[in-house]
Amino acid sequence: MAIGFIGLGNLGQAIAQRLTDMGEELKIYNRTKSKVEHLGYEIVDSPKELIEQCDTVFMCLFESSAVENIFKMKNGILKADLEGKTIIDLTTNHYETVLKFHKKIDKKGGEYLESPVFGSVAPALQGLVTIVTSGKKETYESCKPLLEKIGKEIFYLKEAGQASKMKLINNLCLGSFMATLAECTALGEACDIEKAKLLEILGVGGGQSLVLKAKTQKLIEEDFSAHFSNNAIYKDLHTLQDLAYSKNQPLYTATVPKELFGKMKKDGKGEEDFSSIYQLFKD
Repeated sequence: MAIGFIGLGNLGQAIAQRLTDMGEELKIYNRTKSKVEHLGYEIVDSPKELIEQCDTVFMCLFESSAVENIFKMKNGILKADLEGKTIIDLTTNHYETVLKFHKKIDKKGGEYLESPVFGSVAPALQGLVTIVTSGKKETYESCKPLLEKIGKEIFYLKEAGQASKMKLINNLCLGSFMATLAECTALGEACDIEKAKLLEILGVGGGQSLVLKAKTQKLIEEDFSAHFSNNAIYKDLHTLQDLAYSKNQPLYTATVPKELFGKMKKDGKGEEDFSSIYQLFKD
């Protein structure tokens, strides 16, 4: 049976392509059909129709409000009979809102696996992303073979909401590293150190990280086509601050990177890759 897929943005397209490369047949729903017709998948008219035709549906959306819309819209997922159906939600959700998704799908007789993805387009195409999942253990076990087709590292945190919290914590590292690497790059150039050589040295020195490996060419070429956008990291760091506030836990290193990415959004560069923060320091 075909697998359903909702959310064909940059990351969603890469994961869908990976599933196709691994031999899976996909059917898709997208709010604007014209944006995905070139991908060659069978397109259905509504989320309800998709989940009626597929026992498993992936969702990879920008934020929780988009997921809620897919659930509650006219002919949304919650309008369908969900007995025997599983939703694997790859979205980076709000840590509180995602609890409602677990309950809503469970109430309708379906299975919901909260499964945010760590990684962007390039690793997703190769099946090298990390996935952290929360939900019923039996749901996780039944979905694990499918998750292993798109992810290299799979972690299970049983309690609902824990995977979403872990994703936000991870993105504190992601945003902070990217801001620091961008500032290092701009400073090195100001010192007349050739950029490619500078990044090579950082890559075996204090800057050694998955972030630098993923973004070296983007920094060298100043190609800021989005793999992971400024809008996305800004949203995630804002939600992270909500999480810290709820735990009465001060956050120090999250504050400045969040506002730097906010400046990129304000400057009309929200849709650019988050490595484009380099421009703030270079200017």
